[in-house]
Amino acid sequence: MSEPLPEATPLELFRLELEERIGGLNSSLLILEAAPSSQEAFDQFMRSVHSVKGAASIVVLQPLVRVAHALEDYFVGVKSGKFILDSNAVSQAFRCIDLFQDISRLPSDQIREWLSARSPELDQLLQCLEDLMPSDGSTPSSPQPLSSATDPSYLRSAEEVLAMPGANERVVRVEADNLNRIMALSGEMLVEAKWLQPFADSLNLLKDRQKDLQVTIESLRLQLSEAGQSSSLELVERARQKEKECRDTLSERLGELELYALRTTNLSYRLYREVIGSNMRPFSDAIVAFPRMVRDLASGLGKQVHLEVVGKGTLVDRDILRKLESPLTHILRNAIDHGIELPALRADQGKSSGGTIRMEALHRGGMLSITIADDGAGVPYDEVRRKLVDAGLFNFDEAQALSEVELCEQLFQPGFSTAKSVSELSGRGVGLDAVSAMANDVGGTVRFSSVPSEGTSIHFQLPLTLSVVRTLLVEIAGEPYAFPLARLDQILSIEVSDISVMEGRECFNLDGVSIGLIWARQVMNFPEANNPSSSIPVVVISDHAKVYGVVVDRYLGEQDLVVRPLDPRLGKVANVSAAALMGDGQPILIVDTVDLVRSIDALLQSSELQSHATIKQLVEGKRILVVDDSPVALELQARLVLSRGYRVDKAVDGAEAWRLLRENCFDLIVTDVEMPEMDGITLVKTMRLDPKFAQLPIIISSSRGSDSDRLQGLEAGADYYLVKSSFQDDALLDAIHQLIGAA
Repeated sequence: MSEPLPEATPLELFRLELEERIGGLNSSLLILEAAPSSQEAFDQFMRSVHSVKGAASIVVLQPLVRVAHALEDYFVGVKSGKFILDSNAVSQAFRCIDLFQDISRLPSDQIREWLSARSPELDQLLQCLEDLMPSDGSTPSSPQPLSSATDPSYLRSAEEVLAMPGANERVVRVEADNLNRIMALSGEMLVEAKWLQPFADSLNLLKDRQKDLQVTIESLRLQLSEAGQSSSLELVERARQKEKECRDTLSERLGELELYALRTTNLSYRLYREVIGSNMRPFSDAIVAFPRMVRDLASGLGKQVHLEVVGKGTLVDRDILRKLESPLTHILRNAIDHGIELPALRADQGKSSGGTIRMEALHRGGMLSITIADDGAGVPYDEVRRKLVDAGLFNFDEAQALSEVELCEQLFQPGFSTAKSVSELSGRGVGLDAVSAMANDVGGTVRFSSVPSEGTSIHFQLPLTLSVVRTLLVEIAGEPYAFPLARLDQILSIEVSDISVMEGRECFNLDGVSIGLIWARQVMNFPEANNPSSSIPVVVISDHAKVYGVVVDRYLGEQDLVVRPLDPRLGKVANVSAAALMGDGQPILIVDTVDLVRSIDALLQSSELQSHATIKQLVEGKRILVVDDSPVALELQARLVLSRGYRVDKAVDGAEAWRLLRENCFDLIVTDVEMPEMDGITLVKTMRLDPKFAQLPIIISSSRGSDSDRLQGLEAGADYYLVKSSFQDDALLDAIHQLIGAA
């Protein structure tokens, strides 16, 4: 199943050595470019070049030996003060590193052929390196044949190559599929180990019943003894003895079983954690090429950019790490091209001439949190609005009404770009779309924020591993389902009274925002629940543009699940991403929240989404808005109306009432007259001028009871004018019943 490294060919060992050296060469040269006096970086660079030269000599790659030798000669001259490390020299050194990297990416059996085909390019690179070392009467030394007799240091390098980790079987190569199977098996073993405890519990129950049997036998013995049936006493005594033997054996074996169950569970958990750990890699593995990329891109654009990385040692699932490379590359390229300004422009704005991109990775709340922030120009929101209008996604007024948060969400739309022209770096509108797709693919989220002239920040919230996911377990139509916690916006319970029906669709208010309510049973084509409880469990899910509250039957708690992919022969199962086994061995499906949002959208567009029958009956009772600036009067009137089964909303003045009227549907309004902001008479007149509310029944309730006051209210458009002192009788309820009927 695994292949030890010593079985690899010498060229393969060399390729692996070269691959290992690239990161150190790039990082040390970047430091030297910024701080040529850094002794530590200089020593690291020289050691790496020397090791590459020695390894190339062992496998007899002379073109590569000559390049590494010339590079080493130049840096020896720099160290002695003979040469100066200028920008041209740094560029030529980076060309050499690029050559090493190209070779490290080749199949080992193609390296010699590749070098032979590029002989002219190698000669040209070698000439450039020699040109860096002006002749002072002597010529640079030519590389000598490398052997243990002439250069013991090269022999040491060769030994290092041949004694790479793996020569003593400290490292083995394991296929990714094999590792995935081992992880799945370790997860199953952990689940299976938990089955032992229920058996121990059953045996404990058997032990208790044997105690009952002992008492019964003893009672029988006493009865027989009192009855003088001595012939039967012998049988009872034998039964007592057998019962005692069984009880003693059971007690002994039960203790052994419980100890074994404890040891097995502990061992399984340790194995499980070790296997999971073997699948984790440091975050630095994903960003090894980024410092060099940032340097090259910034230099090409005439910009100065410093990449700062925090949390290089943060452990990340290797599959997530692999998926992160492309999105992070897009983000860095966008930051350099769109975000960081030219040095002169930054100076005019009072900023430092060099921009900074900060990349941070850490574990927070059981999740992997990655933030990429720059101190550049930020998002040009006016330009985004113009692009949205030009693309036909919004009209001018709609685009102007979009908040900055909503505009940032639009940047994730496929094909959207703010670039004025297409270049090698940007303009095709695929960057942030790919970023969003990656986050969704691994069950995470990505958020974008920006402050003009101050910078932009992109924040990933990702699972620590794709092999294990923290989930919320719920029940839908009698079956358990798992929602990945990373994909849930919120978990809450709402009362039936909190649900409203707008345009035939159920919704509820969450932090001032109206959220559409959808029943999971309907989306998944299950029958409706007969009698939903008054408290309804809801999980809030979203994509970048839509938010929905999904009603489930009940919550079952949280649990870490080992993800098992579905059989590929099933194809894509709607609303499901994977499967798992719960602690008791019961299979459970993991919900694909992105697909669930798509299913909800399709259901809404088809107009097939119907309100739950029972909820609809409860929710669609007649709705009355009571308006009064007196808390006591407002509460008393609301309770009076509620006592007859009507649904009640409350407002403290006419302005709030007018806002609620435009956002909701009411069957009748009860309003006071004297109120701040907008009084009752003005509210009534405003409503009657709007065709939407021209026929809406209105009752004015006021402490002012003169004939002129009554006349003013009725002339404004009220259907009834009541004096508050009359609330002790049924005058208000009678008026409501006469205008709109029973609740």
